[in-house]
Amino acid sequence: MYVRVRRRRPDRLDGPAPRLPGAGLGLLGPAFVAAVAYVDPGNVATNISAGSGYGYLLVWVLVMATAMAGLVQYLSAKLGVVTGASLPEVLRDRMPRGGRLAYWLQAEVVAMATDIAEVVGGAIALNLLFGLPLWLGGVITGVASMALLTVQNGGGQRLFERVVTTALLVIAVGFVAGLFVEPPSPSGIVDGLLPRFDGTETVLLAAGMFGATVMPHVVYLHSALARDRFGAMPEPGLIGKLLKATRADVGIAMLVAGSVNIALLLVAAASLRGVDGTDTIAGAHAAVDSGLGTSIGVLFAVGLLVSGLASTSVGCYAGAVIMEGLLLRRIPLLLRRLVTLVPAVLILTTGAEPTWLLVLSQVVLSFGIPFAIIPLVAVTAKSSVMGRWANSRLTTALAVLVSVVVVSLNVALLTLTILG
Repeated sequence: MYVRVRRRRPDRLDGPAPRLPGAGLGLLGPAFVAAVAYVDPGNVATNISAGSGYGYLLVWVLVMATAMAGLVQYLSAKLGVVTGASLPEVLRDRMPRGGRLAYWLQAEVVAMATDIAEVVGGAIALNLLFGLPLWLGGVITGVASMALLTVQNGGGQRLFERVVTTALLVIAVGFVAGLFVEPPSPSGIVDGLLPRFDGTETVLLAAGMFGATVMPHVVYLHSALARDRFGAMPEPGLIGKLLKATRADVGIAMLVAGSVNIALLLVAAASLRGVDGTDTIAGAHAAVDSGLGTSIGVLFAVGLLVSGLASTSVGCYAGAVIMEGLLLRRIPLLLRRLVTLVPAVLILTTGAEPTWLLVLSQVVLSFGIPFAIIPLVAVTAKSSVMGRWANSRLTTALAVLVSVVVVSLNVALLTLTILG
């Protein structure tokens, strides 16, 4: 069941200027919703796997991925501020029907991979905290996420932003606490900033870490969040102020998310390296619990649970934005939540190792990144779309470099996997 939505024109120049929602901190919020997706259970799996298996080797991947994600998220938000449209809406009128359907299908696959990761992560957390079966934990995670989506439906975007931002702070506390019990090696961190790999497995992990950090579904979503926050295209004199606030919003949010991700890897490198069983989240939790104390273990599990609940709501929201923007079709958010929950719960009943499912889901996300980034770079560089706010040559060059790095990493991953 779906409803047809009224066509939204991304190039409209009329309409009232939006009322500025306060100043300073009042302009922050959309990037924090996007940032929750950067500290989801998939990040936990890839970062712990990288740290416990290879120590500080892949610290450089998280630093680079966070910087790339910040640029990409700013471009996405800038598109929403300047045009009053989401990226899927802007692309809709520039693609033939067949291309639009194919593009929507790959974007939905990416969103579904995200959703599976979030539900699996919540199920693992509930298993760690209360001993619940994974499938039951998945169902509870899905139902609880419906409550967050109800907040977005009934309370509006500002309330949703506050709830998700609070969740982000809880996640940060849960995942960073271990650093204060067993600090990482400064020399190890410095050594980990040197870009290099150590076999196919590290390339796979790096691809997963990029997929978990440069999240394609929130590239689509962030433009819609900015659009909904600031409304129709504002007066020219207002755009500069909104973009300045957007840069601060993205910078602070990505600093928080990046720090949490790096902290996860550092905790694993400092406390879990060489410990048997730490290649899974359950094993890592057991090692954290015994090595760093029960309180740190509980904080870790709570952080994982909250990350699953918050990020699965954001992922479901992103899927709705993608469908509405590209196809002018809308499925009620709660119905979408039910539909995407089913495959996640079914996977949990198969007995497959949940941590490895999380890592693989992030690899799927990594392959979806070029389909989000390349069109974003192209449209934000066009003065016909962005007017005087089109990307500078330097910004475009940096964004193209991001695309080349990610595509090259995925090609290398595919080649190494085929060659064994």
